[in-house]
Amino acid sequence: MGKPGENISVGTASWSDPGFVEYWYPPKLAAGDRLGWYAQFFRAVEVNSSFYAVPDAIMAKRWCESTPDGFTFDVKLHQVLSRHSAKAKLLPPGLRRRLGLDPEDSATLNPELEEEVMEAFRPALEVLKRAGKLGTLLLQLSPAFSPQQHKIEELDRLFELTSDYSLAVEFRNRHWTEPSRLEEIISYLRSRRGVFVNVDTPSADHFTIMPATLNAVTNPELAYLRLHGRDAKAYLTGKTVARRFNYDYSPAEISEVAER
Repeated sequence: MGKPGENISVGTASWSDPGFVEYWYPPKLAAGDRLGWYAQFFRAVEVNSSFYAVPDAIMAKRWCESTPDGFTFDVKLHQVLSRHSAKAKLLPPGLRRRLGLDPEDSATLNPELEEEVMEAFRPALEVLKRAGKLGTLLLQLSPAFSPQQHKIEELDRLFELTSDYSLAVEFRNRHWTEPSRLEEIISYLRSRRGVFVNVDTPSADHFTIMPATLNAVTNPELAYLRLHGRDAKAYLTGKTVARRFNYDYSPAEISEVAER
C-alpha cells in the first residue's frame, strides 16, 4: 500500500487562466510553452477549453509531448453535452455540415447530436489514453438541469457513449442534494461506476451552490474535489467566470480542504 497522499493529484482548471498569465508565468513566456512550465509544478490539469470547442488529435498529441510521464488531463466535456445552451458555431464545422446546422442556430441536444459530439471527442481522447495521460471526463451540468425538470436517467446514453472512459459528474443544482433525491443520484452513479464531483463552495443556500458539507465517493477508483472559492457575492453576481471564482484561499482554509 502506498504512502498517504501519494495518489492525490492536484491541478487547476486550465493552464491558461488570465491570472496565471499575468502573475505566475515568466514574462514573455510563449503561449505554447505554458503547459510545459505548468507541468513542472502540478501533476494534473482540467482541460477547460474543451467546454467551448472539441479538441483534435493533433492538439492532444502536443499536450502529451509537453508533459512528463505520470501527468494526467481531466477533460471537460463540451457545454452542449453538459446541457448548457450554446450556438452551433461552437461545434466542429464538419459536424455542423453533417447535421445541417447553421452556425448561429442553437445547438439543441438530442440523441444524434450527443453521439456526434462524443465521436468528435474520441480521437483526442484516444491520443491521451494511449499515452497514459487521460484522467476522467468531467460533465459539468448546467444549473438548469434540475430534478423538477429532468430525470437522472437522461444521462444514460452519455454513460453508454463514454463507457471506454471514466466519467465524473458535477451537479450545479442544489435540489439534487435534498435527502430524497441525493440517494437516487448516488445510487445511479455507483451502478454505472460514475464519479460524483464534490465541491468546496461559499456558505449560501442559493440553488446554484452545492453544499460543501457533502462528501460522496461513488467509484472506489477515484474521488474528485473541485474548489469554487468561498465568496458568495462574487459567485452569485459575477458577470464572468473570472469574477465568480476570484478567491484566494487562506492557509487555514487550504488545511480544511486537505483534511477533506
